[in-house]
Amino acid sequence: MQTISEAAAYTLRFINQTHRSVFLTGKAGTGKTTLLREIIATTHKNTVVVAPTGIAALNAGGVTIHSMFQLPFGGFIPDNSSPQFSDHTKFETKATLRRHFRMSGLKKSVIRNMELLIIDEVSMLRSDLLDAMDYMMQSVRKKNTAFGGVQVLYIGDLLQLPPVIRDDEWRTLKTYYKGKFFFHSHVVQQNPPLYIELSKIFRQTDDTFISVLNNLRNNQISQQDIQTLNQYVKPDFDLKTNKGYITLTTHNNKADSMNAQALEDLSGKLVVYNPEIVGDFPDKIYPVEQDLKLKVGAQVMFIKNDLSFDKNYFNGKMGIIKSLSAQEILVHFPDENKTIEVVKYEWKNIRYKVDETTKEIEEEVLGTFVHYPIKLAWAITVHKSQGLTFDKAALDVSQVFLPGQAYVALSRLRSLEGLILLSPLRMNGISNDQDVMDYSLNKATDDFLENALHFETKNFIHNYLISSFNWIDLAQEWRNHKFSYNENSETSVKSKQVVWATKQMEHMEQLLEPSRKFISQLNKLFSQETVDLHHVSERIEAAYSYFIKPLDDLVFEILWKIEEVQRSKKAKSYYEELVVLEDWQTKAVLQLMKAKLLIETVVAGETISKEKLTSAEIKQYISRKTTAIQEQFKKLNVTLIDDGKDVERYTSKKSKTKVPKKSTIQETYDLWVDKNSIADIATIRVLTKQTIYGHFVQLIQTKAVSISEVLSADKIQILADAFDGYKEESLNALMEKNSEKFTWNEARMFKASLN
Repeated sequence: MQTISEAAAYTLRFINQTHRSVFLTGKAGTGKTTLLREIIATTHKNTVVVAPTGIAALNAGGVTIHSMFQLPFGGFIPDNSSPQFSDHTKFETKATLRRHFRMSGLKKSVIRNMELLIIDEVSMLRSDLLDAMDYMMQSVRKKNTAFGGVQVLYIGDLLQLPPVIRDDEWRTLKTYYKGKFFFHSHVVQQNPPLYIELSKIFRQTDDTFISVLNNLRNNQISQQDIQTLNQYVKPDFDLKTNKGYITLTTHNNKADSMNAQALEDLSGKLVVYNPEIVGDFPDKIYPVEQDLKLKVGAQVMFIKNDLSFDKNYFNGKMGIIKSLSAQEILVHFPDENKTIEVVKYEWKNIRYKVDETTKEIEEEVLGTFVHYPIKLAWAITVHKSQGLTFDKAALDVSQVFLPGQAYVALSRLRSLEGLILLSPLRMNGISNDQDVMDYSLNKATDDFLENALHFETKNFIHNYLISSFNWIDLAQEWRNHKFSYNENSETSVKSKQVVWATKQMEHMEQLLEPSRKFISQLNKLFSQETVDLHHVSERIEAAYSYFIKPLDDLVFEILWKIEEVQRSKKAKSYYEELVVLEDWQTKAVLQLMKAKLLIETVVAGETISKEKLTSAEIKQYISRKTTAIQEQFKKLNVTLIDDGKDVERYTSKKSKTKVPKKSTIQETYDLWVDKNSIADIATIRVLTKQTIYGHFVQLIQTKAVSISEVLSADKIQILADAFDGYKEESLNALMEKNSEKFTWNEARMFKASLN
């Protein structure tokens, strides 16, 4: 079995230098989420991340499957029939999806530009839903291949949360599917992904515990393993006197009532904290309770990792509330004798869009939810404990576990030393799904991965280069566009452009025969056992020089026509047709540019990455061309009065919320360097000023920003006088005395400057 670094490296290379779909799995605590973030940050491919539920999508930094692919809730039958069903069970078919469900132009554009689809928490993904996704992608992309030709990365542990299919749904679906998991889908059965497993466990280091977990996971649990675990049975264990233990139970009601009762039993004032919500953030995807109810002495856990340099806490770390005020929460860690102030965390509700200038898929922030990343932690369900790590936990196993629940519950712990069983573990009810166990036999060996990588990389380079010179679909778009003029009345804006459209279509068609001949040359070169990449590079260079100008001229022609049409009244639909055509034409040019960079990278023996397949020329291609066209257009039309209204008659408003893949603190810092005020930064980032002030506390603490850049000299002096001799951990007493002189934000920033 490969180590984490080998498996992770293989995964990254298969994603970046092949077109092979991959199923990435691994036991709890092996770093799947970390690798997901690395892939998103480094891949050169246009990437979309989806997940089966709103919370899973939020945690993965993506969107839900249903929203991305405009899918209805209900089962999917993978054929064109129109069956009759009862009132209680609803199914869609290919025919009903085609007939009833309309997708926005924005989503279609994202799907057309997509190169890599990442599906997180794939254990929850139903087989029929994956087939529905496949059908929608093929339809939008107009390609009759799996997912319309998009590479798919499936991520998840199939021994954790299973898909949910009601019995009445399954009675119909079992006619079409052998099982409910994603690998039972028709698209996966016909196009099996490469199975890569991360095996190095970071959460546990105890060999005995790791062995028990492995046996439990593999349905090989022995009587000896049960005896090992049952040494930790303590039915009379007093959770009230033994602080720091969280109870894992199988039922929501039980966990909720335990937390509520324990909080009520504490003396002291109840303090309620509410989130800061900006923009569109539906309550159904709130990552934590809207009302966070706390008392001093409450046992809490963190539900996120500390993003700061200090790394004071991790997802699942327990602590005790030491101090509460309206503006401050202090949590104490008894084992470390350490107290920290809890910093709020930001969750983003996003949608994907295509950058009009680069044709790259990017995120647009629709809304943010900012709250303290803590929750009451006397009890939690096994279901909600996924992804968390506990030092101490008491397992309530009085009810029979569902398959996989015993493994999920036990694997939350770092070691057996922190385990308490409130009743003995029994053999019944802890086995895992046999279909999953059988599927795990598909795991790829190191030798297979190495050979497959070599073969698939060669295929990827070959296919990428061919697709960069294959303009059959593009030419068809031009034909469709030209022939659509016949449907318009002679008086329409569009009808007057038929000569222009015919001319451009002919220019495009003239490129098809030479491109076909060049593709034939490429196929011959790549058919050799050892490909002469230097010779391939020379041929690509020559072909690039031959084709780039006519393709570039066509982009110019469309952009010029768009500049004309967007000033015309009653021409919105024609404008939108031209925008779609421009999208196709520009992508052809940009891919040609990338193909040239790809072969240069490969010949140089360098790794194919996002950095290598982009350039200033690619990034600025459309913006430079658009600017030049606008300037020329104004010179030729000097009588035009440009009031900004006619010019932008049909163009959509540009969002300011472009989200680079950086830390939230870095995003704020970059905007500050660009001379934006704190209020401006909050508006641009769809956050409150309060949240941005929180960022400045950390920026000042790390010396990235000086306190004198944010506060006046007079204010700093007032703060210095107030802090003179102040030694308390909490700022509460200081603020009670000085609330009229400075704010909490100013006090926090000044305190950060003292470190």
